[in-house]
Amino acid sequence: MAASPSAPAMLTDDLRAALDRAQKQVNSLVLGKAHEVRLAFVALLSGGHLLIEDLPGLGKTTLAHALAATLGLEFQRVQFTSDLLPADVVGVSVFDPQTRRFEFHPGPVFTQVLLADEINRAPPRTQSALLESMAEHQVTVDGTTHALPEPFFVIATQNPVDLSGTYPLPDSQLDRFQLRLTLGYPGDAAERDLLAGGDRRDLIAQTLPLLGSDDVIAARRAVNAVHASDALIAYVQSLLARSRRHPGVRVGLSPRAGLSLLHAARAYALLLGRTHVLPEDVQALFAPVAAHRLVADANAGDDATLAKSILHAVPVD
Repeated sequence: MAASPSAPAMLTDDLRAALDRAQKQVNSLVLGKAHEVRLAFVALLSGGHLLIEDLPGLGKTTLAHALAATLGLEFQRVQFTSDLLPADVVGVSVFDPQTRRFEFHPGPVFTQVLLADEINRAPPRTQSALLESMAEHQVTVDGTTHALPEPFFVIATQNPVDLSGTYPLPDSQLDRFQLRLTLGYPGDAAERDLLAGGDRRDLIAQTLPLLGSDDVIAARRAVNAVHASDALIAYVQSLLARSRRHPGVRVGLSPRAGLSLLHAARAYALLLGRTHVLPEDVQALFAPVAAHRLVADANAGDDATLAKSILHAVPVD
């Protein structure tokens, strides 16, 4: 599939260099996970949100903290627990006896980077408190809508749902995350360096921000300028159609999932220095974008395997 030429994406040399340095810095803190770090930057630059799922102790929170420290954006962390209330996340209106009015007190969601740590340890009602903020970048409390800062980026971590004390995320909540990634155990060399190196928390505390609000907004504009050919879009549509009739899939991918895949592929291409999307970009991102959105039959296996099966079933014309 040949890519059509397009006007160059509007990414300055300085910003491109800053993005490269930012990825290298996060890679120096999260060892041996260069692909996963790139996917995290894809979620950021394409205007989506990131879900990191894995066993405890494999670096989920470290990656989130490393990203936040590197981005140079306002940052808040919420530890999700079984007794956390929606108002603890979005804020609450409190009656002021002096003014005789209810005054809104913003919650931690009013930030640029929100780390929702162990999000699936809170009940679904509290998880859903993030739905409006993630989709609309706003919060409505007592009939009044409050805009969130821009850029707004949610990084959530979760443990596998078969661990004790966890609640599965509702499908509507999962759909708000553009990418889901897992880290897995580090390789031998990375684990040796990790054990021999300093405490990750101390290293992150010493990390200098390499980007800022204007940089992230400019990079997102550049992502929108990355070209996707008609043939590439047709390939994405074929993947969506296949997911809706693939064996083992009860509910396939929505058009919104297709848009998320295209946005992510544009960001992936930009990070690789291209101004157009290739089928290889879509293939690299299909499982991280699509797997958590698939609803599988009871005996169909895990969603990541299903996503790979769908990808292999659709040829590139």
